[in-house]
Amino acid sequence: QVTVVESGGGSVQSGGSLRLSCVVSGYDFSHVCAAWFRQAPGKSREGVAVFGRDGNPIYARFVKGRFTISQDKAKNTLFLQMDNLSPEDTAMYYCGVDLFPYKALIPEAFAYWGQGTQVNVTA
Repeated sequence: QVTVVESGGGSVQSGGSLRLSCVVSGYDFSHVCAAWFRQAPGKSREGVAVFGRDGNPIYARFVKGRFTISQDKAKNTLFLQMDNLSPEDTAMYYCGVDLFPYKALIPEAFAYWGQGTQVNVTA
């Protein structure tokens, strides 16, 4: 059974930073695809970042160089460093996991999800 647990959310002022973590258990982390998504109230879930087939990160356009995805395979953990946050980044952030190693950054491509971690950015 694959389990996904996100953490690291919180409330920050505009321009602040947060580092999100996603711990995956129940499957070899080296053989899964894990990605970050977010969902704001009243909006659909959207992709934020994922590692591509070549190992390079892929970011949504709205990231604009402010976020950095990374991973520690020894700790089965995916990270998202978010800098220069703005109120538009306020959302529930989710980690999506799939057992196929490379997936497109769309929610329907991922089978397993955590409960999310809330990020609130005030002006």
